[in-house]
Amino acid sequence: MCDARGYTFPFLSDPNAQVIRQYGVLHPKGGEDNRDIARPAEFLVDPSGVVRWENLTDDIRVRARPQAVLDAMNRLSGI
Repeated sequence: MCDARGYTFPFLSDPNAQVIRQYGVLHPKGGEDNRDIARPAEFLVDPSGVVRWENLTDDIRVRARPQAVLDAMNRLSGI
């Protein structure tokens, strides 16, 4: 799918929810048929892999506003 659409960045498939558990964003039984899913989250990760900013919510309709992400990036640029 990635090749067909021309995406040049990596995608993660996490069918056993191993990664979402590591990031603490598992929403047990939150999906269709009570399947485990990831709760909405955004992360800013530095080049060494350290999470420098996160936005977590329990509501799929609530996401970080673009300006909030830009503000966080600006604050972090001085690290």
